[in-house]
Amino acid sequence: MNFDLTKYPILSQVQVPADFRQMDINDLKQLCTDIREYMVDVISETGGHFGGGLGTVELTVALHKVFNTPEDLIVWDTGHQAYPHKIITGRRDRLPTIRQLNGISGFLKRNESEYDSFGAGHATTSISAALGMAHAQKILDQNKKVVAVIGDGAMTGGMAYEAMNNSGILRSNLIVVLNDNRMSIAPNVWQISNYFTELISHPEYNRFRGYVWDLTGKLDHFGDRLRKIAGRLDKGLKSIVTPGMLFESLGFRYFGPVNGHNLHQMINLLEHVKDLTGPILIHSITEKGKGYKPAEAHIQRLHASTPFDKLTGKAYKKENAPKAYTTIFGEALVELVEKNPKITGITGAMPDGTGLNILQEKCPKNYVDVGIAEEHAVTFAAGLATQGIIPVVAVYSTFLQRGFDQIVHDIALQKLHVVFVLDRAGLVGADGPTHHGTFDLTYLRLIPHMVIMAPKDEAELRNMLFTAIEYKKGPIALRYPRGNAIGVPLNPNFEKLEIGKAEKLIDGKDVAILAIGSMVDYSLKAQKLLLNDGIEAEIINMRFVKPLDTNLLDDVAKRFNKIVTLEENTIVGGFGSAVAEYFIDNNYKNDILRIGLPDYFIDHGTQEELHAQLEIDPKGIHKRVSFFLQEKFEKKEILI
Repeated sequence: MNFDLTKYPILSQVQVPADFRQMDINDLKQLCTDIREYMVDVISETGGHFGGGLGTVELTVALHKVFNTPEDLIVWDTGHQAYPHKIITGRRDRLPTIRQLNGISGFLKRNESEYDSFGAGHATTSISAALGMAHAQKILDQNKKVVAVIGDGAMTGGMAYEAMNNSGILRSNLIVVLNDNRMSIAPNVWQISNYFTELISHPEYNRFRGYVWDLTGKLDHFGDRLRKIAGRLDKGLKSIVTPGMLFESLGFRYFGPVNGHNLHQMINLLEHVKDLTGPILIHSITEKGKGYKPAEAHIQRLHASTPFDKLTGKAYKKENAPKAYTTIFGEALVELVEKNPKITGITGAMPDGTGLNILQEKCPKNYVDVGIAEEHAVTFAAGLATQGIIPVVAVYSTFLQRGFDQIVHDIALQKLHVVFVLDRAGLVGADGPTHHGTFDLTYLRLIPHMVIMAPKDEAELRNMLFTAIEYKKGPIALRYPRGNAIGVPLNPNFEKLEIGKAEKLIDGKDVAILAIGSMVDYSLKAQKLLLNDGIEAEIINMRFVKPLDTNLLDDVAKRFNKIVTLEENTIVGGFGSAVAEYFIDNNYKNDILRIGLPDYFIDHGTQEELHAQLEIDPKGIHKRVSFFLQEKFEKKEILI
C-alpha cells in the first residue's frame, strides 16, 4: 500500500522531530494539517484507532518541538492518541502496516522505536511510569525532561491519582499533560470532567484571565511583576471556580485550561514550564476527531474502525455475516433484564465494546459505567451482590486482569454471586499482545469457588449467560472470542445448563479431542480432515473448565490411549493443565497432547493469520494430532 507523499508538502520532509524543530509556526501548522490528512488517507484503508489521534496532532508536534526527544522522555497513556507521534518519529512510511502481521503496533512498544519510552496498551499507566523515570533522574544525577500525556478518560482510574499523590511527595521534575477531550472511548463518566466543561464555558473567569494576561504581556519587565501578582489572584480564583486546586493540593503546579489545538499557545506554554522544578500539570482542551467531520460527528464510532469510506466515514460492511458475539450477548442480557430487574450490567468505559450499549439504551436503570476502573468495577459488583442484585461485569479478558485481587478478596472469598462476561477471550487480532485475552482460563481457574464456562457458539452463549445468572452459589464466568459468531440458529427461549457437564459431539475410536469454547468449531473442522486420513476422532465440547466433567474424563481415560486438549488460552495452567492434573491425580497413564497458546506474548495480525501461524487452526490441529498419533511430534513442537 503506497501513498503519494507529495500530497503532504511539509510531512514529506519530516521523518523525525529534528526535521521540524527549526521550522516557523506557519510550516508547523501545515505539518499538522498534513498529519491529519495522512491519517485519514491511511486509516480509512487499513482501519485502526482514529479519533483520539486526530485530537492530539498539535499537542504532539508541540511536545516534539519543545523537548529534545528521544533524549527527553514522553510517556503516552495507551496508543489511541499516539498515531501522530508514530508518524513523526520515524514510522511515517510504515503507518500503512499498522496493526497488520509484521507491521507496526497500534500501541506503544519500546522495541519498536527509541521514541516510545514506555509500552502501553491499557489506560492510566502514564503518570506512574513517568514518575519512575523522573525519579530515576535524581538517582542517576541526570536531567532528562519527562512528560506524561494522559487522557481525561484515563483519569477515571485510581492508579492515576495514586501516582499523582506520590508525585507530590517525591517532588521529582515531572510534567503531566492532561489531554481533556471529555471522552474516553465512550462519553466520559469522570465527574471532574463535567466541572471542566462548566469552567471552560464560564465567561467571567476566562474574560478576567485573558484580559489580565494580555495586558501584562505588553509591559516588559514591569509586566512580568504584574503577572506574578495576577498569578496570585488567579490562583485564588482557581481555588473557587477551577479544578486547579485539586491538582495543586496533590503537589502539582497547575496551568490551564489551554486550547490544545492552538499550536503557538501550546509551544509557548511548554517552553515556559519545561525548566520549572517539581510536578507540573498542563490542562489541555482538545476535540476528539478534530479536523475530520465524520469523526467529530461520530466520536464513539470512529474511536477505532475497520476500513471505511473516506468521504462518509462509514465502515465497509461484510455481506450476510453472522452477528458478533458481543451483540448476541448484549441482546440476550436485555431479554434477561426485562424478566428480572435485579440484573445490572457493569462496564468500565466500554459499552460498545462489550455490548452493554444495548442495555444502556433499552434498560438504562440497569446499566452502570464506572469509567476505566476495573478494580472498582469488581468490588462495586461485590457490594451490589450483598444486597441481592445480580451484577454482570462485562469486560475484555485482558482488562479483567487488573481486577484479579478484587475477584479473590472481595468476591470469591465471600462466595458472592457475580457474573463475569469476558469478551475478546483468546487472540483478538490487530490490537496485539496488550489486548489478547490469553490468560483468563489460567488466572480464574486457580480461584476457589469460581465456575468457568466457554460456549462453542452463539446459541450456547445465550444458555451460558442464563445459567450464570441463575447460579446462586458464588462467582461464575464465561468467555467468548472477538468477532462474528458461527451463525447457528438461536432458540428464543433459554436453557439452564448443568454445571460441570460436557457434551459429546462426534463418536470416534482413535483419539479423543477435548475442546473448549472457540476451539470446538475448529476441532469439528479438523475432525473432517483427520477422517480423510482414516483417523476417527471423538470430539467433545467440554463447556466447563471448572468444574470439569470428571465422569466424562473417567470414561475417556478408559477408552482412549491418546487424548488431545484444545484451548485458545495459554498452555500454562489452562484447560489442558486442568485435565492433565486430573489424570495425574487419578493415576491415569494416557498420553495427552495439550494444544493451546505458547508461553510467550503473541504479536498482532489477523486472528486467522495468528491461528495459522501457531497451528491452532483446523489445518494445524490436523497436522499436530496426526503427528501425535504417529508418535513423531516432539515436545518442543507440542508447546510451540
